[in-house]
Amino acid sequence: MARSCREAAMDYLARREHSRQELYTKLSRKEYMSEVINETLDRLEQQDLLSDQRFAENFTRHRVNQGYGRLRIRQELRLRGVDDGLVELALQVWQGQWLERAVLQQQKHFGELPTDIKARAKQTRYLQNRGFDFEVVREVLKN
Repeated sequence: MARSCREAAMDYLARREHSRQELYTKLSRKEYMSEVINETLDRLEQQDLLSDQRFAENFTRHRVNQGYGRLRIRQELRLRGVDDGLVELALQVWQGQWLERAVLQQQKHFGELPTDIKARAKQTRYLQNRGFDFEVVREVLKN
């Protein structure tokens, strides 16, 4: 017998938090009807089993601990369908810590400050690709 949309959603949520959009996409791949998916997701939100805010907070904490910066995390949350207001709320918790996080990431990956222009460019690219602001990167690498 086919599983209900709610059972499938609960299986996904048992593994990790999901944004509403992520869960909608996964359930639609299983060929549930759009109205059924939306009703299921609405019910899960009412029961506080699905929360974009909780997802954004957990996702942000996880990515910060992996060494990613504000810009990268913001982009990834937006791609997962999280509202801009919730994204900014989740990132606000880490306000004032981005420089410290960038320093840790630079030390972990490179160990020392760059000694020439080529090494400086490489470290700048690396930190910017990790999602750190240019101002933060400049502060990390200044001699």
